[in-house]
Amino acid sequence: MNQDEPKPQRTEEPGGGILMGRPFGVPVYVAPSWFLVAALITWVFGDQIERVLPELGAARYLVSLFFAVAFYASVLVHELAHTIAALRFKLPVRRIQLQFFGGVSEIEKESETPGREFVLAFVGPLLSLVLAGAFYLALYAVDPGTVPGVLLAGLMISNLIVAIFNLLPGLPLDGGRMLRAVVWKITGKPMSGTIAAAWVGRALAVTVLIGLPLLTRTGWLGNSTADIDGFTTVTDALLAAILAAIIWTGAGNSLRMARLREHLPELRARALTRRAIPVEPATPLSEALRRANEAGARALVVIDPTGEPTAIVREAAIAAVPQHRRPWVAVTTLAQDLTDGMRVPAELTGQPLLDHLRTTPATEYLVVEETGEIYGVLATTDVERAFVKAMARPSS
Repeated sequence: MNQDEPKPQRTEEPGGGILMGRPFGVPVYVAPSWFLVAALITWVFGDQIERVLPELGAARYLVSLFFAVAFYASVLVHELAHTIAALRFKLPVRRIQLQFFGGVSEIEKESETPGREFVLAFVGPLLSLVLAGAFYLALYAVDPGTVPGVLLAGLMISNLIVAIFNLLPGLPLDGGRMLRAVVWKITGKPMSGTIAAAWVGRALAVTVLIGLPLLTRTGWLGNSTADIDGFTTVTDALLAAILAAIIWTGAGNSLRMARLREHLPELRARALTRRAIPVEPATPLSEALRRANEAGARALVVIDPTGEPTAIVREAAIAAVPQHRRPWVAVTTLAQDLTDGMRVPAELTGQPLLDHLRTTPATEYLVVEETGEIYGVLATTDVERAFVKAMARPSS
């Protein structure tokens, strides 16, 4: 690389990992756990190479490391397939993250139809199958007892495993999303599809936990039972437990996210808004609270001489002022100046409301009518309380 050329960007996002690039405008992160998996793959695959190519010696680990990187490049292609499909359906993708046991495409909106949901889920395993086929065909161009032959065979088998594993019909796997789409299509209810696919996912987690060690121990996966020792047994059980935990947790998270989307329309800015009264900046806090009590209001909005709102008196600041000090404290000293993001249209509901609040974090917001007239004050604590209450109700 020329020294004058810009170097690849490697910044970090909290919880995201190392930023490796932005294909199609979507950031791709490598989580710290990937390096642990890459080391594990390098060690395990290196031992496999030693059996086929013992003359390589220690160089086998360099070949194995290349395989680990190439395998995760295949996983990235799998995730890019989901991303391209999502962008094609105009669904925003927050990021792609390569992590422990594969990758995740964080799609921020739900598909509008079961057909799109099915396609969005299927394209990932489909690309993995295509890659497996391509590596299989490439094997005909090399000798099987060479480094390229071993690498191509390993990549063919690994992509085939990724495709088959992801096609298993349980959330959070792609096959679970496909099952969800089918049940959604039949019942007309996306929540019914999520419940069915999530419970199948939990059953799948139990099956993996019990079945994977048994399959390995009996040799049904093509391994030699003579090579099985105590360390291998513990390793297989640990791998099965990790996989089962990931699937079980993912299925539960899918249920929670579905319930969240189902109850989001119940969050309405107008219904959650507190009644507010306007007060002048120099008004003593005690006088302002007296007026609010008489009017049945629970919030104070500071206005300028023309009646235009300029700030919101913070509830936490009011609570922090002792009773005997309130006649001597002006409301303006307890207020937060209004910004454009702190003005919330009264008609906002659901996800647009949450997106608005997330864009401009604050403790209170001024709720306004389309005409600009003050409707009241929206407190984030009220939104959180309503959200928890809605989530506690059973799904319809």
